[in-house]
Amino acid sequence: MIQITLPDGSIRQAEDGATAMDVARDISEGLARNVLAAEVDGEVRDAQRPLGGDVSLKLLTWGDEGAQSTLWHSGAHLMAEALEVLYPGVKFWVGPSVEGGFYYDVDFGDHVFSDKDFPTVEKKMLELAKQKSEYVRKDIPKSEAIAYFQDKGDEYKLDLLENLEDGTITFYTQGGFTDLCRGPHIPHTGHIKAVKLLAVAGAYWKGDESQKQLTRIYGIAFPKKSQLAEHLELLEQARQRDHRKLGKELDLFTFSEKVGQGLPLWLPKGADLRMRLESFLKEAQRKMGYEPVITPHIGNKELYVCSGHYEKYGEDSFQPIKTPAEGEEYLLKPMNCPHHCEVFKSRPRSYRDLPVRFAEFGTVYRYEQSGELHGLTRVRGFTQDDAHIFCTVDQVKEEVGKVIDLVLYIFKTLDFQDFIAQVSLRDPENPGKYIGSDENWDKAEKAIAEVAVEKGLKTVTELGEAAFYGPKLDFMVRDAIGRKWQLGTVQIDYNLPERFELEYVGADNQKHRPVMIHRAPFGSMERFVAILIEHCAGKFPLWLTPEQARILPVSDKFNDYAKEVSKSLEKRDIRALVDDRSEKVGKKIREAELDKVPYMLIVGGDEAENGTVAVRRQGEGDVGGMTTAAFADRIDSEVREMLGGNEMIEQPN
Repeated sequence: MIQITLPDGSIRQAEDGATAMDVARDISEGLARNVLAAEVDGEVRDAQRPLGGDVSLKLLTWGDEGAQSTLWHSGAHLMAEALEVLYPGVKFWVGPSVEGGFYYDVDFGDHVFSDKDFPTVEKKMLELAKQKSEYVRKDIPKSEAIAYFQDKGDEYKLDLLENLEDGTITFYTQGGFTDLCRGPHIPHTGHIKAVKLLAVAGAYWKGDESQKQLTRIYGIAFPKKSQLAEHLELLEQARQRDHRKLGKELDLFTFSEKVGQGLPLWLPKGADLRMRLESFLKEAQRKMGYEPVITPHIGNKELYVCSGHYEKYGEDSFQPIKTPAEGEEYLLKPMNCPHHCEVFKSRPRSYRDLPVRFAEFGTVYRYEQSGELHGLTRVRGFTQDDAHIFCTVDQVKEEVGKVIDLVLYIFKTLDFQDFIAQVSLRDPENPGKYIGSDENWDKAEKAIAEVAVEKGLKTVTELGEAAFYGPKLDFMVRDAIGRKWQLGTVQIDYNLPERFELEYVGADNQKHRPVMIHRAPFGSMERFVAILIEHCAGKFPLWLTPEQARILPVSDKFNDYAKEVSKSLEKRDIRALVDDRSEKVGKKIREAELDKVPYMLIVGGDEAENGTVAVRRQGEGDVGGMTTAAFADRIDSEVREMLGGNEMIEQPN
């Protein structure tokens, strides 16, 4: 007999060889019908696999994230089975589950697959799903696996097999389809009741532009038709909120092929929005003792060799810039931190100076493949709200805590209420990815985990997600329609101070290494603005929006009065523009509504005579008439309420 510990702490007995599904049936047949996978000692596995001994067990149903990703992975295999039936001879690369569904990279040979093929594939997937074919796992020797895919003529799977060790290889079969796969999978195809193919795109084999371009098909699957309908409604909302669409409609940013792919151009309204965000953070940083620095957009190649960035990212960066001087090479700056190390090193430091906090809105450059570029969220040039704190070992936890306070202040002010902190640690299976000693890594990981607990953050731990130089605390935020984004990061680094030989003189009059803390609450201005646009659907907070009010004269003869109102509001630092076009006021109101201007001020004869404005609130309608001064007071009051309730507490050094 084996002992099984359930999430509530209760212990059940089961026969040797029992599966998670056996445990589910022992509890109730109704539960067993809904179990899609199992979490065994923290690992998501097939519910039908033997447990293999005493374990902690969580039975996963659709509401669990692990169950959803498992069903989506199984959906990818179901799609592959349908494609093999419909397009004999197709070959497959990889087909993982991803956030919001799954994809499979496919070689169709001569057939050009398009969205016109979607209905045919979806129909075949549902036909196959109704057969309730079991997903059968089989351990297989490497020689047999190679022979299978040689017979099939599938060079993609043979390539995958080259890097797999004998004894670790498994096949999964459902119906007439067999694939090289680690799993996990749902019990049978009958759990899939609704499917939808979402998009088709090109994807280079292995992500290498020199390799063949495969066809990547994105899809999603659900155990109920109603869940698919809800998801499609969510996707429609996402399309309406797409920052690329709204950015164009609101005149915030644009791109130019002549300037270059992935290099955004900020238009006046977008630049105004961005500068207000920067000013907001700069003021908060000033109160917390940060000092501004400015560093160049390029750096000597040796700077990034020293930091380790060239070794890790050199192939994926813009290539070195050669100068007329023999052997001299520069790089477009991929990171700000090496420059800040040199700023710290520019003069002797004492323990009395620490912590030192350098902040910079520094623009960096990374080469992204053209197929991976996406609006403002994936670009080749972006500005980080970067800061680096140099402190003693004893100051680490306090400084990380202050960074967390700053991130929480930003989230509260911008109405990001749903978030979780991801503690990103080393991958114990791949130590070669990281630089630095195990001792320093152990200290850094311990400190960042402890301060997250002390701050009362809801956390999740992810192995393998650390930066190459240290562990991270990443803030994962859900926006207004439930999508998850990574916003804000804080990282502890014992390694760059070693590489740059940074020192301070301690109280013992001896030289010591400082600890370096990397932090970026926004992450990058480009990505943060994109997420903010989609989160608030372009209706920015009143304190942040580039245009707080639009003044709408009912006819040309009231344009002069409208301009007087504008000047009065300008003196109160209220951003208001006059729409003096010879258009009907109804059209002006509609356009202001579409432009998401918070307030519309209609002015005509009565208003000009009485020195008032007729106020409309975007999305709400008439507010009533009032003097210009009263309207200005209203704006000031609203802005104070938004920002005043979230005062950043001054924190001295």
